Amino acid sequence: MAAVGYDYEDGLQSSVDGGIPYDPSFVPDPVKSFVVHLYRHIREKNVYEIHQMYETSFHTLSDRMFKDTPWPSVEAVAQYVDNDHVFCLLYREMWYRHLYARLSPTLKQRIDSWDNYCSLFQARFLYVFLLNVVLHGVVNMQLPNQWLWDMVDEFVYQFQSFCQYRAKMKNKTEQEIALLRQHDQAWNVYGVLNFLQALMEKSSIIQILEQEKEGLEQFTATDGYDYSGGSNVLKVLGYFSMVGLLRVHCLLGDYQTGLKCLLPIDISQQGVYTSVIGSHITTIYHYGFANLMLRRYVEAIREFNKILLYIYKTKQYHQKSPQYEQILKKNEQMYALLTICLSLCPQVKLVDETVNSQLREKYGEKMLRMQRYDDESFALYDELFSYACPKFITPSAPSYEEPLVNYNQDAYRLQLKLFLYEVKQQQQLSVVRTFLKVYSTISLEKLATYMEVDESTLRTILMTYKHKTHSVGADGKTISNADIDFYIDDDLIRVVESKTPKQYGDYFLRQIVKLEAVIGDMDRIKLE
Repeated sequence: MAAVGYDYEDGLQSSVDGGIPYDPSFVPDPVKSFVVHLYRHIREKNVYEIHQMYETSFHTLSDRMFKDTPWPSVEAVAQYVDNDHVFCLLYREMWYRHLYARLSPTLKQRIDSWDNYCSLFQARFLYVFLLNVVLHGVVNMQLPNQWLWDMVDEFVYQFQSFCQYRAKMKNKTEQEIALLRQHDQAWNVYGVLNFLQALMEKSSIIQILEQEKEGLEQFTATDGYDYSGGSNVLKVLGYFSMVGLLRVHCLLGDYQTGLKCLLPIDISQQGVYTSVIGSHITTIYHYGFANLMLRRYVEAIREFNKILLYIYKTKQYHQKSPQYEQILKKNEQMYALLTICLSLCPQVKLVDETVNSQLREKYGEKMLRMQRYDDESFALYDELFSYACPKFITPSAPSYEEPLVNYNQDAYRLQLKLFLYEVKQQQQLSVVRTFLKVYSTISLEKLATYMEVDESTLRTILMTYKHKTHSVGADGKTISNADIDFYIDDDLIRVVESKTPKQYGDYFLRQIVKLEAVIGDMDRIKLE
């Protein structure tokens, strides 16, 4: 039976109308049908049907029956799936995700969620599923990549959410503070990082990707699925954990380490991370942001350009997806980050015409004002950064002594301060760039006169220009972000303008499409 063919209307009114309070032990008939069929498809390794039920049916039931309440408890549905331990763990994983998405979890529920990830002795939820079932290699199932990505993504999200919640100390009650003191290891940053690291190492995903380069594996070609009867769960979870580590390190402001965690994945090529739209966008968003903060503007521009072009071409196919609003939000944030990159490193040649057109429409006026480096321009940098940056976290436990204060914005303010300090340092560079664009050669004395500084100060400014337009790549080599470079020969500045090779393919493709449209219009015209 196809997942989309279930009748969800049976028993619907009894669960949501009439003011009946939520009863975790009550299982409506549509939910019974859902868990029974999902259980059967998991046992049969029917990935297509599992995906349909997970991505469509689960959200349909949630919208119709559980908009403002949790799903029935795992204890209530266990009898319909033979009390299967692994299925119950998977069901509870969805139960908590629904709770976070639709409701506002209490502190107790947040801590319980952590226990469900991490408490081996209490035998709860995903951590036991991963450690006892996945990491110990006794699981033999295939799950959709979408579900496996959501497990990792939700784990990091709940960690981020807890850190933000815990940092708002001002209005905490005595009971909440006592609970925080009692569970001081809940969502501990070392536990989160160790969890993701353990998945990555136990899955041997780095070795698998290395073997794939030598033609000994077909991990990417099969989108991570195992068609020889094995399981894809551990390998794909390990793969997505690398993206999870990048995200966590970005939230902590450790961009260098975050990018190192992603090194085994070749961002320039299609991979398993591109098989799930949420994974694709999350990976490039954090990868681009990390490169922006490390002054690798060219790399950030390239990747933002590619993902924005991809979203532009494919977003209509995701309109019915539960993730559609998140796709649009990240799309807007990445346009803002691209605006920042191009204002600090004007390499418009790297941007596709379609993306550039969208960019001018959204931020064209602001980009012009950002080039002035006055108070107004700094306010615009502040605005765009604040809108587009991740929700930074302070992972350390709070001070429980009076007076209680909120510190949930401290990490964000620190990153904003560092970013604006970098922008401030670029102020003189825009002036230098303006003169270098005009001249192919110019003496130090003449340029110093134009800039109204002495030669010694000018040499310092030119050294700063060299420093700020170059950065260290992931391989340790120095890379240039400069659209215009120079070298000094005695007291003469010689300008070298970098030229990006022209890409004709996209241009011809666009003209072919236009020509086909014209021919189609002509064919529809009836000649008399």
